[in-house]
Amino acid sequence: MIDQIQKRILEEVADLHTVPEGAYNIRANGASAGRNTTANIDIVSKTDVSGIDIRIKPGTKHESVHIPVVLSESGIKETVYNDFYIGEDSDIVIVAGCGIHNCGNQDSEHDGIHRFYVGKNAKVKYVEKHYGEGDGNGKRILNPGTEVYMEEGSSMEMEMVQIKGVDSTIRTTVAELAAGARLVVRERLLTHGSQQAVSDYVVRLNGADASADVVSRSVAKDDSYQKFDSQIVGNAKCSGHTECDAIIMGNAKIVAVPQLEANNIDAALIHEAAIGKIAGEQIIKLMTLGLTEEEAGKRGLKVRCGHFSMEENGRSIISGEQDGFIQLVFEAYSNTIVGAQMMCSRATDMIGEIATAIANGLTAEQMSFAMRAQPTYNEGIGAAIADALRKA
Repeated sequence: MIDQIQKRILEEVADLHTVPEGAYNIRANGASAGRNTTANIDIVSKTDVSGIDIRIKPGTKHESVHIPVVLSESGIKETVYNDFYIGEDSDIVIVAGCGIHNCGNQDSEHDGIHRFYVGKNAKVKYVEKHYGEGDGNGKRILNPGTEVYMEEGSSMEMEMVQIKGVDSTIRTTVAELAAGARLVVRERLLTHGSQQAVSDYVVRLNGADASADVVSRSVAKDDSYQKFDSQIVGNAKCSGHTECDAIIMGNAKIVAVPQLEANNIDAALIHEAAIGKIAGEQIIKLMTLGLTEEEAGKRGLKVRCGHFSMEENGRSIISGEQDGFIQLVFEAYSNTIVGAQMMCSRATDMIGEIATAIANGLTAEQMSFAMRAQPTYNEGIGAAIADALRKA
């Protein structure tokens, strides 16, 4: 029987207000609290360890599986193994997630190990939400481990969300993609107080035309700590993108550790990182690419900088986001761009133009030929280029 606290947590982590339609397995305080199967989706308890096997027949379309977990007793510590076997040509939604209510003095911990075996041309939407609450001194600990094995032509979208209230989490995700497989990960985190959250992703693109897009968007408040460690390995002609887009408030700390390994000449791999701070009621993003003026000087380069304050940008004035600046760094003799620093709204949207310019060795003159519509934030780049040319 589910009590009122558990019902509220289920609403948070699985958007469940009533018993879900379709297949489901609800786990509460280490025991089964409800299960249902369908003609196409079977759920069977494991006999050797705690957990379940979920088997989805080939060709299953437009069905869902809910497997939420609730801990409402202090001191529970469990490790659960759930394996998903997703048949070829399926198209399904899987909703997981865990919520912990801890009003006691002992730590409560749930470690969920999920393994996905995705058949050829199957499509999976996976949603996993974590939530913690309670006024006890005991910690709320969640350590999810995810393994994904994707066959040819399959696709999987993963939405990983930490809502609030989780004191400590270590999320490890490993994925192996065959030819034509596509993986999209969207991680969203919120930490506050002295909470810690570590995310470790390893994605191996093993087949031709496999692709992965791993993006983490997070907010760290107070004295909390976050680390985003993302590794993409290209073992064939493939494309991979990883990005950390983070906002810091108070004394929080965020670390982004990119690792790109191209083992094939046609492996196209990209990493982006943006760290922002809250200035008043506005979000200011800091992005840097290439060399700063100081770094260029240490390398013996004579440089010329173009600077523009966003308080003079028309689009910034319209949107009330005038704080910040753009600075472009050019080698003095050739006028070739070697670096850029942007601290302003929409810096993440504008940095791509600079990355292309640096990669192609463009000069300030060549960059000035680009068309930048009015009013747009990108006009700030043109103004910074014009400032550098005036100093030439």
